[in-house]
Amino acid sequence: MGYLFREGIRNMYTHGFMSFAAVCVTVACLVIIGSFSLIIYNLSIFVSDMEQQNRVLVYVDESYDSAEAKSVGSRINLIENVREAEFMSREEAGRRFIEQQGGGEAYEGIDASTFRDRFIVTLEDNSKMQETVEQIRQLQGVASISDRPELAEGFTTIQRILNIASIAIILVLLVVSLFMISNTIKLAMYDRRDEIAIMKMIGATNRFIRFPYFVEGFLIGVISGAVAFFLEWGLYDLLARRITEMQSLQLFNIVPFRQVFFPMVVTFGAAGLFVGMFGSVMSIRKFLDV
Repeated sequence: MGYLFREGIRNMYTHGFMSFAAVCVTVACLVIIGSFSLIIYNLSIFVSDMEQQNRVLVYVDESYDSAEAKSVGSRINLIENVREAEFMSREEAGRRFIEQQGGGEAYEGIDASTFRDRFIVTLEDNSKMQETVEQIRQLQGVASISDRPELAEGFTTIQRILNIASIAIILVLLVVSLFMISNTIKLAMYDRRDEIAIMKMIGATNRFIRFPYFVEGFLIGVISGAVAFFLEWGLYDLLARRITEMQSLQLFNIVPFRQVFFPMVVTFGAAGLFVGMFGSVMSIRKFLDV
């Protein structure tokens, strides 16, 4: 086993250019897949944040005093799909209305009774908005409800499209990456076809011949995964800083890389090992038929 491990390591140095080419191709493929995955993840977070801003306004019966109005909120919070029901008094509603209108003198002195006590309701799942709104509407003390189900449906549709598109594109990129890496490793194997043929003719088993290349693929995978991870980290942080500095993109918050650090380490490590070892083992098969 020690001999086979040493042979695998020696093969990387003996055929340094082809090993370097395999590492470069693997790194490029991993960075492309990783970059696309991070873009999709950030878009999903952005859509989820926007979806949470699509809230339901529940207006309380105007005959209810403040204490009775707040009791309606406790019943709203008992509904399964409700995350939070934030109370807003008549006075607070009037103050916010004046602020939104620019605080002009024309709105000064408006009686608070003009407005109603209300609750700003945030839902757990906006795809169930209509069912939840119907449950809220049945509660005693609820006068009317302002909701935008078409907006919630739009966000849900966008989220589904992103999920389907991300899975499809990542799978396509993975298949293309395996094809490219396999062909690169095949070129490396072609350079060693005479060496493999001689080993076969003097009695070496397929397992004995294949194991050093398996070790080589393992090393290529480890090196490629590490290089791709740190390269992706640097590019992501650079892009995040540039977007943060651009005033026009202040509404789009980039997820810090530390938030996805562990999943990215696992993904790049596993992907690098898989494509390195799988590519080596599959590419050597045709050269074992001597």
